[in-house]
Amino acid sequence: MTSAHPASPAHSRFNVFGRIVEVRREGALWQAYRVGMDGKRMPAGFVIPDFVAEDELAQFLEDLFHESASPHNGDVHRIG
Repeated sequence: MTSAHPASPAHSRFNVFGRIVEVRREGALWQAYRVGMDGKRMPAGFVIPDFVAEDELAQFLEDLFHESASPHNGDVHRIG
C-alpha cells in the first residue's frame, strides 16, 4: 500500500508578504500557523486544501494573500 502523500519535512516556513507562516502536514491535512516575532505559533485562520502539493504551497499562499502585496513586501517565498 502506498501513501497518497509522500513524506515531507516536518514543516516549511514562508514569508507571505512580510508575515511568517508555518505550514505542516499532519496526516492527510495541511495545518497553517502564523509565527509571531517571539517565535510563538498560533492557528493562521485559513485552510489549505489537502490536494495542494508541497511544491505548490508558495503559489497557493501568494494567490490567497495577493491583496497584501506592497512595494516593500511583494512576494511569497520559502524561508525554511
